[in-house]
Amino acid sequence: MSLNAVRLPVNEAMRETSSQSALSECVSRTVRRYLADIGDTSCDEGLHALVIREVEGPLLREVLAFHDGNQSRAAAVLGINRATLRKKLAAHGLL
Repeated sequence: MSLNAVRLPVNEAMRETSSQSALSECVSRTVRRYLADIGDTSCDEGLHALVIREVEGPLLREVLAFHDGNQSRAAAVLGINRATLRKKLAAHGLL
């Protein structure tokens, strides 16, 4: 654990999630479990990069599927332009 990190007691960490959205709660629970699993082992690429890499592909895939493959509508929902969406899809092997 880094010097600036604060470990919440389990009951306090669980209470905190009650006011979070379902998505936020899911991320909190998953990150908490990941950190418990790795312990003091460092994440070579950085936790932020790891989470973005792991989350972005499924996010793009699900939004695109929800909009029946319409990239313009998917890009609008994601808040990015279509060219950026296509670049991200290609990077994740989704084109």
